[in-house]
Amino acid sequence: MLAKNYQPGISLSDHWVSEKYDGVRGYWDGEKLLTRGGERIAAPAWFTAGWPKTPLDGELWAGRGQFARAVSTVRQQTPDDAAWRAMRFMVFDLPAHGGSFSDRIPALGGLVSRIDQPWVQAVAQSKVANHPALQAMLARTAKSGGEGLMLHRGASLYKSGRNDDLLKAKTHEDTEARVVAHIPGKGKYAGVVGALLVEMPGQDGKAARRFKLGTGLSDEQRRNPPPVGSTVTYRFRGLNDSGIPRFASFMRTREEAAL
Repeated sequence: MLAKNYQPGISLSDHWVSEKYDGVRGYWDGEKLLTRGGERIAAPAWFTAGWPKTPLDGELWAGRGQFARAVSTVRQQTPDDAAWRAMRFMVFDLPAHGGSFSDRIPALGGLVSRIDQPWVQAVAQSKVANHPALQAMLARTAKSGGEGLMLHRGASLYKSGRNDDLLKAKTHEDTEARVVAHIPGKGKYAGVVGALLVEMPGQDGKAARRFKLGTGLSDEQRRNPPPVGSTVTYRFRGLNDSGIPRFASFMRTREEAAL
């Protein structure tokens, strides 16, 4: 299942709410751990030892603000045992269960309890009364370093693809742009990339727009930036009068997002 964006006006009484964990999507098919794209993840044998034949859908998570660490750990073909000790499998659904999401929650909790491993955790689900309560919960989550919230319709069955049964709520918007050039840095960034020149695709008859994206790049990314032609994801807070994103900040490459 893939999430759409939350918009005020829906009946929140119909939904369960949980934290949105910023990690790498992990799918246990009953025998092996896979990425969202279906590639096998080389997790240590101990990490999945004793897991059931029942499929599990979740997030491989290294903690708040540790997305890059999670990606690095999952990408390694020879698993780094020490790095995997810091990982958690945050399980949020049972794909093969035939019941509604409200029915799947206790079933999932029971299954995770039987696995009885500290690195396998059932994602906590709760209810909120209204939109202001949801916004307050979102603000608390963001203040603690969380990425956002997920809203799952209680009556929904598990089905693949992007649909209205699963929504995400965040304090910012995010989208993608193509890297068209590397802008040399100055001062403390002399000798490395100061910013990426990126291009937003044209929409609704409007021409494509280019802007500099420097905020959010790590020192390592400035030394080894996303190559020209690659696609990156950035977060922002609305658009200015010229249509350029306000307060744009680099998040990740599309390759990382696809994991």
